[in-house]
Amino acid sequence: MLFSSIPFLFYFLPVVIALYFAVPKVLKNTVLLLSSLFFYGWGEPKYLVFMLFSITQGYFLGRLIEKYRDNKRLASVFLTLSVLVSLGLLGYCKYADFFIDNFNAVTGLSLPLLKIALPIGISFYTFQMLSYTVDVYRGEVAAQRNFINLAAYIAMFPQLIAGPIVRYIDIAKELDNRTHSIQLASEGIRRFIIGLAKKILVANVLGELVAEFKASEATSVLFFWVYAVSYALHIYFDFSGYSDMAIGLGKVFGFHFCENFNYPFISRSVTEFWRRWHMSLGTWFRDYLYIPLGGNRVSAVRRIINILVVWMATGLWHGAAWTFVAWGLLFAALLMIEKFGLLSLLKKVKAFSVIYVIPIVLISFVLFDSESLSSAVSAVGSMFGLKGLPLVTADTLYFLKSYAVIIIMAAVGSTPIIKSLVTRAKGTRGGAVAIDILEPIVLMIMLVLCTAYLIDGSFNPFLYFRF
Repeated sequence: MLFSSIPFLFYFLPVVIALYFAVPKVLKNTVLLLSSLFFYGWGEPKYLVFMLFSITQGYFLGRLIEKYRDNKRLASVFLTLSVLVSLGLLGYCKYADFFIDNFNAVTGLSLPLLKIALPIGISFYTFQMLSYTVDVYRGEVAAQRNFINLAAYIAMFPQLIAGPIVRYIDIAKELDNRTHSIQLASEGIRRFIIGLAKKILVANVLGELVAEFKASEATSVLFFWVYAVSYALHIYFDFSGYSDMAIGLGKVFGFHFCENFNYPFISRSVTEFWRRWHMSLGTWFRDYLYIPLGGNRVSAVRRIINILVVWMATGLWHGAAWTFVAWGLLFAALLMIEKFGLLSLLKKVKAFSVIYVIPIVLISFVLFDSESLSSAVSAVGSMFGLKGLPLVTADTLYFLKSYAVIIIMAAVGSTPIIKSLVTRAKGTRGGAVAIDILEPIVLMIMLVLCTAYLIDGSFNPFLYFRF
């Protein structure tokens, strides 16, 4: 079930909200858990087994880790077992065929592929379970004694499918005791509608242009750049829109989820870009992989190894393909170059930073979207006129004219310009009154337009489902 779907918006969500606020406080997490299991099982009920098994092992092993925390050896055994189970489930579902296929290529054997369909959201809830058991082992949180509360945290439908990756330590108190208010709910609804509009009215339309590019045989150098820009904006509005919806729904139910995006396209370095893009994933790898490996407290050689390990893992987290590994290693190389000298230059010459960052990010997204390394190399070569393509074609101009408005709107919307204008307006008496009047009207129009698009349209994918 998609957030951006009629069944979710007008059947599932209203019923869940009504039930949630109708039951007493002691049953609210139960309602969240049952509705989350229904939400997850809507499309693939058989994969509920994986999630429930992950929750069960995390619950019991987390209790054992806490019980024997004074016995480091025994506690580490239980932690290792939980980590192996969590990563084992993820590895079996997501990477088994990738490793078998590569093993066959290296050895010349023909071992049969398992052909396992990837359970939706498994990368996200696996990382949440890992952070829970590790934090219990570190003594940063107490093990959850209420199975329903822990299960509600792992399975919570607002952020189950595509994050943000919410750590247990950040909402542990709210699982046991949280407050609800009309103001918080209204903030959540506002955030949800904005995210919905980003997804449906911007990301989906840009996705149509990306699809047109891939189906076109009359490509050109300019068309490749139009595709790169469109895909980068498409995945940004798709993913950040989902994060907005998740954060908004969290507020409706009394939770405060972490922010996941902070205008990454205004970054002046790749380092800054990754502090602004998918922030919950970046901080997760920092705190649970990079720092435990030694972080910056080691020799230069070891630091390079740590960065390579983290970014190879980041690439593989996004998908079981060599294109994702190469994508991760590309950023590892760029971050190391910046760390060992380029960053200081970028701070001094700000104009160069803009010219440097945007093309690098666009090329990285072309690699991210490629089906193979050879197709990625070919696409990047085409962007720089190395494949004998014409500079521009009639098809390119047609699609550019057709989608120019949405591309410009998306480019502006990916910066803080609109937010800044609204903030300035709120600083004046007349502007604040106008915004108070216009905001609910604009939100209602956006919701109506989204509904009309969903009823009439058929192009409604969500990219991070495959991760």
